[in-house]
Amino acid sequence: MLPWIDIDTVLLDMDGTLLDLHFDDHFWREHLPARYAEQHGISIDVAKSRLQSQYETAAGTLEWYCLDYWRRTLDLDIVRLKEEVRHLIAFRPEAVEFLTALRAAGKRAVLVTNAHGESLALKLRETGLDGHLDRVYCAHDFGLAKEDPAFWGKLREPEPFDFERTLLIDDNLEVLESARKAGIRHLLTIAQPNSRLPVRQTDRFPVVHAFAEIAPRT
Repeated sequence: MLPWIDIDTVLLDMDGTLLDLHFDDHFWREHLPARYAEQHGISIDVAKSRLQSQYETAAGTLEWYCLDYWRRTLDLDIVRLKEEVRHLIAFRPEAVEFLTALRAAGKRAVLVTNAHGESLALKLRETGLDGHLDRVYCAHDFGLAKEDPAFWGKLREPEPFDFERTLLIDDNLEVLESARKAGIRHLLTIAQPNSRLPVRQTDRFPVVHAFAEIAPRT
């Protein structure tokens, strides 16, 4: 159990935390390469190799999450391609129940995502996730990715949370590391961001296997 008496605000990631990362993994690793291969008349393997190089170049930056960047770089309508597989967008197990428990316990539940605005809009439309939250913030509006420790200070301008009394749950270990450097006290990561992949092992941060394990009791 978490020390809920010491926590007022819960900052929550979206992809791989509240929503199943399978959608994003499938899109970037399978669906986009297939469409890229069709456009260029190349094999899937060649397409995956080319895209992997592009992914590695952008990794950890705001550009990695920016659909405008990928639209320009790949000359593909990324939003339309995401729409083609939108049926894969889904909550992770117990996510809705956890959000309901946070609200019942009087905790402020805030979504903080690196996702581009158009991707965020698609997922909110498909899931109604925003109806379970007190506020939604997109890193693109701050000009910094969550991997940058300076992001958390910028977030406090519209959302004046107390670092000592805040919990961040995120599947991205580099994001959690940046939050730790910024001074956020309570940090948790997700054991299985993608429901189709095995549980991952890490000792860098405490791991959540099921939201029911950590939900506040009322």
